Amino acid sequence: MKPPVGVYVVDTRTERIGIVMGHEGPYIQLRPYGGGREWDAEPVEVRRATPAERLRAATAYANARSRGELP
Repeated sequence: MKPPVGVYVVDTRTERIGIVMGHEGPYIQLRPYGGGREWDAEPVEVRRATPAERLRAATAYANARSRGELP
């Protein structure tokens, strides 16, 4: 089952956390936390992100931004 748009998931192939942006053919389109380039993932390779994983992604994004590594 494909997760709905707006849900945070983990791409288990890459261990990246992304938000579901849409579904295109057999793939799920994901965007990294905080924005960036989308990527496609197989539905069988994603699972919902836990609250701890979402917090870790938000913290990593905030830290990178405070160090000037992001626009």
